[in-house]
Parts: sequence; structure tokens; C-alpha cells
Amino acid sequence: MNENFPTMSFEEKYEEEARVNVDLRKALELLERASEAHKNDDIDQAIELYRESLAYCPTADAHTYLGWMYSIQGRLEEAIEECHQAIEVDPEFGNPYNDIGCYLMQMEEFEEATGWLEKAKDAPRYDPRHFPYLNLGRILLKQGKHGKALGELYQAARRAPEDKSLRHQLVELIALLN
Repeated sequence: MNENFPTMSFEEKYEEEARVNVDLRKALELLERASEAHKNDDIDQAIELYRESLAYCPTADAHTYLGWMYSIQGRLEEAIEECHQAIEVDPEFGNPYNDIGCYLMQMEEFEEATGWLEKAKDAPRYDPRHFPYLNLGRILLKQGKHGKALGELYQAARRAPEDKSLRHQLVELIALLN
């Protein structure tokens, strides 16, 4: 799907600078190790590695993923703060906008969450692009705004056509509205 703005991958963001910046190269190496620790459910180790990565060279990615680890531990305020720091480092990175929206949803601050999710939609460097649409759809469903929720879920499904569970949710909502 073609968005109305240029997109940038992780590699495009860091590849060239990492060739000449040894601190960034080490930070990215630690970021990868932290990701592996997370995949292995070692959240404490992931937190330590994300912090170490940030000490070498602050990246929006490390701040965002550190925030994610905090959220897993129920530390939502700290998670939100990490996302704000990520946005300061790279305002084009969409994940922290979506993540703030998700954390606010968990805190049942739906109106505030909506604004962050809308910002995530427009971020050039963001994958998976369908998440803010899906999350806005969830908020709208909670608010009983089924027609608007359908529009958001439709947009999510357009951006992730391979996601069968998303298509199933869309079909269920259509059936509910009929």
C-alpha cells in the first residue's frame, strides 16, 4: 500500500551512519542483543541491554523498546517517558506515538490516546503500519462508535492484508452492524 509520505526502514535510518560511528554501531549491537533477551522472555536482561545501548548512543528505537519493557512490568508512566524521549531523538519514528496511545488506553485515557495514535499514522518510519488504525478501532468500539471503528479496522486491514485475525475482526464487526 502506498502512503502519502516517504517511508524509511530501520536499515535506511542507521546503516550509513553506523559505518563511521563506532558508538552507534555498538548501540545497535546492544539493541539486537536486547531484542533477543526480550524474545527469550528475559525482560530484566533486555532492560539492562537497552539502557547500555542508550549509554553508547541514544536512539529512538532503544528508548521505545525500553519503554515497552517497562510496560510489561506495569511501569506505564516510565514507559510513556521513554517514548517521549524517543520522539525527541527521532520524531519520524512512529512506534513511540502508537505505544504512548496504547499505554494511555491501558490507563483508560482514551481521548488522550486518540491524539497519539493519529500521530502514529503519519510517521514516516513505522512498521507495522496497521497498529494505530487497529488501536483507534478498539477505542471507538469501547465508545460505541461502531461505524467509525469499522472505518479504522478497514484501514488496518488494507495495511496488513496478510493478517487473518484482523480480517476476522473486520468481518465480525460488519456482521454486528448488519
